[in-house]
Amino acid sequence: MKMNVTQKLIQEHLVSGQMKPGEEIGLKIDQTLTQDATGTMVMLELEAMGVDQAKTEASAQYVDHNLIQDDYRNADDHMFLRSAANRFGLYYSRPGNGVSHPVHMQKLAVPGKTLLGSDSHTCANGCMGMLAMGAGGIDVALAIAGEPYYIKMPQVWGVKLTGKLPDWVSAKDVILEMLRRHDVKGGVGKVIEYYGPGVKELSAMDRHVIANMGAELGATATVFPSDKEIKNFLKVQGREEDWVEVTADRGASYDLHEEIDLSSLEPLIAKPSSPGNVVPVSEVAGEPIYQSYIGSSANPGYRDFAIVAEVVKGKHVAQGLSLDINPSSRQILTQLVDDGHIASLLSAGGRLHQAGCNGCIGMGQAPASGRNSLRTTPRNFPGRSGTNEDSVFLCSPETAAASALTGEITDPRTLDMDYPKVKEPTKVDFEKEKGMLEEPLTSADGLTVELEKGPNISSIPNMAPLQDNFEVPVLLKMGDNISTDEILAGGSRVLPYRSNLPKISTFTFEIVDDNYYERAMEIRDDGGHAVVGGYNYGQGSSREHAALAPRYLGLKAVIVKDFARIHLQNLINFGILPLTFVDESEYDKIEQGAVLEFENVRDKIQESNEFEVGIRGKAEKVKVKHSLTDRHLDIILAGGIINWVKNKQQESGV
Repeated sequence: MKMNVTQKLIQEHLVSGQMKPGEEIGLKIDQTLTQDATGTMVMLELEAMGVDQAKTEASAQYVDHNLIQDDYRNADDHMFLRSAANRFGLYYSRPGNGVSHPVHMQKLAVPGKTLLGSDSHTCANGCMGMLAMGAGGIDVALAIAGEPYYIKMPQVWGVKLTGKLPDWVSAKDVILEMLRRHDVKGGVGKVIEYYGPGVKELSAMDRHVIANMGAELGATATVFPSDKEIKNFLKVQGREEDWVEVTADRGASYDLHEEIDLSSLEPLIAKPSSPGNVVPVSEVAGEPIYQSYIGSSANPGYRDFAIVAEVVKGKHVAQGLSLDINPSSRQILTQLVDDGHIASLLSAGGRLHQAGCNGCIGMGQAPASGRNSLRTTPRNFPGRSGTNEDSVFLCSPETAAASALTGEITDPRTLDMDYPKVKEPTKVDFEKEKGMLEEPLTSADGLTVELEKGPNISSIPNMAPLQDNFEVPVLLKMGDNISTDEILAGGSRVLPYRSNLPKISTFTFEIVDDNYYERAMEIRDDGGHAVVGGYNYGQGSSREHAALAPRYLGLKAVIVKDFARIHLQNLINFGILPLTFVDESEYDKIEQGAVLEFENVRDKIQESNEFEVGIRGKAEKVKVKHSLTDRHLDIILAGGIINWVKNKQQESGV
């Protein structure tokens, strides 16, 4: 059988199931990635499950989200994460070393391997010829413990690239073109695999840009081949021995087909407040902006900063405009310093921030109210920037640079200058980043380490199994594309409580309904509640707190038109019953405040994937369905995956 890259990666790691689209498969996971916004919970889950040492080939804990230390909370959590990395045998990336995805690409990514990360943009490392996927934290904890990762076998969507990008158009415009064509649900249930002659025209970091925002399409993963470009990238990183060629067989086929002529693309931009709201830059040119933001895992490469530096060199940004420079890794920052690009950015009026996620997750650099912000970040969901009612546009570094000079959204092709040519560094001065990625301790040393828990860290509470009969009010009824940022916001107000479930739960759904927490707490001990939503419920971040916090507040069931992949798995992992409408028109039958009647649920979900839910005071019922596998059902019935693991251990006498 002639196979594409995705099929080769899956076949090599398949431990259960068959490679038939829609069938559940289990995959061996070689590497894991956790970051500090989600990793604290992962480490607590490892402790709760009694794990001794990581069973993976390489696992890394990064500190990149919560870098602001305005009190003890983030600093304490950094200490806890370092102790946990030592205890469980993980690499530890220190604060200031950079964003997890580009750092992992530089230091640990290996072609042909699988990578599971508790960050939805883990898919960025698909640029290296890996099967890299985002998941909820507890799925990553299980992978660290040596358990397979289960997904439904995706369709493989082949995207053939031809031609070469024209001047003033870059990799960000490629993924924005995909979002323009297919919006934020276009990749659901699919792995996007790029191939064709145009791939050779893209650097490893260009591929990272495209793979990163596969998450915004809802894709399970994005895959590129591992070719000579990847070999050269690893050579520069001093890891040429890690390179293996991973390419599609000649004549390999794909379940779905697409083609993009790179030479035909133009500068694109995603308007507020969705990555899928994409139009040509020329269509919105002239809109005034307050901020131009460079960086994030979506544009993390050396050239992404250097091209901006060359555009603004010898000039000055528009009056009243904030040009925010967010380096993606310590390595890239030192290279930019050595080559004079940071000096050019600062001389032009840029503001240099530490290497990390920063404003991308709402940790600083929030825009002024009522003003437009131009960003090279991957997401512009409402309020994600840290400013309520924000107005965030997503664009390429070229568009961000041109607009910084003019003070308004500007098509970079209209600048009166030649397109700068940027050369990638051919060597790395590793002494300048020495000690920033700490090696794992040996098993013997690690087992002697005690976890350092500050006062902001609380244990995960016990969760009851699914009841057979219950009645719950619909506390919220929502529309389409509700993101995890809207379910549980990021930002400096919220994320410092990532290891304190009672406190972080107070922010649940506040963007949708700022009275939700109080109403949920009033009835939590009286039976809990349900919520109803539309399409693509739970899109965006992989943070499992968006399932765990509502569960803590008594959420028992979610009924929507359809789910985003990672959030669906998170709901299952924490014992929340995820249901969809058999007939989507029945969404209109349920009003906020209605009381739903669930009878004999434990038997019904095992006997059939369709059943009826009553509405108090109404004769007619609502038909709902689930897509739960036998393994999912066991987890739901147990009340979540922690209970499920404990039950397995008791049954096996562990």
